[in-house]
Amino acid sequence: MSFDRRALLTLAAALLLLRPTAARAAAMQPFDAAAFQAAQAAGGPVLVHVTAPWCGTCRAQKPVVAELLAAPEFGGFAAFEVDYDRQEDARKALGVDRQSTMVVFKGKAETARAIGQVDPAAIADLLRTAL
Repeated sequence: MSFDRRALLTLAAALLLLRPTAARAAAMQPFDAAAFQAAQAAGGPVLVHVTAPWCGTCRAQKPVVAELLAAPEFGGFAAFEVDYDRQEDARKALGVDRQSTMVVFKGKAETARAIGQVDPAAIADLLRTAL
């Protein structure tokens, strides 16, 4: 049985390595002001998701956002997660006063914003505003 487990783990690791680089680049990362500014300066699409660990809506949004960012259509996104409770400066700079807020940019220009959205189609439409 350990052989089967080892084979499964090997297959899973190989599949992760075979995923397109753009999809891996779109993975959510903790918000860092310098990295955010660099992503904006690069001119590409940027997502900022303001979340809190106690927020049920945020927990519902996370797998939807992760799945969308893994899709080839959204693979070019730089994606940042702001901790609502711990990153007040970032929230204020973004003009965000509620958790479960998503802000989308094309370079330095904000293209869309949504609060509490959990519908996958609506979130995909939100992301498309920066493409």
